[in-house]
Amino acid sequence: GVVSLKPENEFNDNDFKMLQLNSKAKHVLFCVIGPNEFNQISSCNSAKEMWDLLEVTYEGTNQVKESKMSMLVHEYELFLMHDNESISDMFTRFTTIINYL
Repeated sequence: GVVSLKPENEFNDNDFKMLQLNSKAKHVLFCVIGPNEFNQISSCNSAKEMWDLLEVTYEGTNQVKESKMSMLVHEYELFLMHDNESISDMFTRFTTIINYL
C-alpha cells in the first residue's frame, strides 16, 4: 500500500508516482464494486488494503481456503455415482468439483 511517514513537502518523484498509482487503483476498485462492498472498503487508506479486505471477504483467509481445498479433495477421492442419479447429473457434479480444485 501507499503509507507515507513523511510530510508531502518532502515527497520525491517516486512518492508522487506511487500516490498517483494508488489513487488510480482505488478509483478502479470503487468503479467495479457494489454499494455493500463500497461501505466495507471506503475507509481503507490504500488500494492494497481494499483488495486484501475484499479478498478475505470473498475467498476467506488462507486457513479457510485450505479447509475448502481439503474438503474438495476428499469429495473427489470418494466420488461415486449416487442412486437414481443420471450420468449427466453425475458428470456435472464431478466437473463442478474439478473446476473448484
